[in-house]
Amino acid sequence: MTTTSTAKTAEERQREIVRAVRAAGSVDVNALAAELGVAKETVRRDLRTLEEHGLVRRTHGGAYPVESAGFETTLAFRATSQVPEKRRIAAAAAELLGDAETVFVDEGFTPQLIAEALPRDRPLTVVTASLPIAGTLAGAEDISVLLLGGRVRPGTLATVDHWTTKMLAGFVIDLAYIGANGISREHGLTTPDPAVSEVKAQAIRSARRIVFTGVHTKFGAVSFCRFADVCDLEAIVTSSLLPAAEAHRYALQGPQMIRV
Repeated sequence: MTTTSTAKTAEERQREIVRAVRAAGSVDVNALAAELGVAKETVRRDLRTLEEHGLVRRTHGGAYPVESAGFETTLAFRATSQVPEKRRIAAAAAELLGDAETVFVDEGFTPQLIAEALPRDRPLTVVTASLPIAGTLAGAEDISVLLLGGRVRPGTLATVDHWTTKMLAGFVIDLAYIGANGISREHGLTTPDPAVSEVKAQAIRSARRIVFTGVHTKFGAVSFCRFADVCDLEAIVTSSLLPAAEAHRYALQGPQMIRV
């Protein structure tokens, strides 16, 4: 993004902001104001407008992108974003395994960290649509890995479509670790892609217990395809960056809230 001497319209500025936030993963109000050649309050106003349109989520001093039907971050980007928070969440989620013998591990970076944190000293069967997760666990002596077949999505390296859901429908799974692009009390768990939504919905149907894991920025975000309600979940594992009052509101719908 470069500054020009010609004043930009609000629409032009906002398009540039969206491109910048999607490219970098986050933006800073001060840096944007300098690059666009406008006042910081103008940038804040643009960010408010973009948030109202569901394109960004504002933070103190900046913003980050919201995944939508037309935009989804890649697995490579997720592996560089909020990593310490995701590691804490993954470790806490792995502790919820209990006596489960069969586990579904969803696609995504936080689920990949959960897979790495699973115990290696007991027999366990892991079902996943994620090629990286299957590769992570394939060498573990006591873990049997079932990789769901289907079309591989290049951005996430996970399988989707009817081959995936049909195979998954044939299993009864003790525990499913589920991720989402957004979770809200009104709209439940959502994701941008209908094919991904179908896989997640089938995992919900196949599992006896369901644990949602996600960073605090997922909460309140709504994407295109709804695949589960908050009340379907046994537990939600997130970080202490989610305010306690907001966590309590989710707990009122049924799941145990774990903030780490």
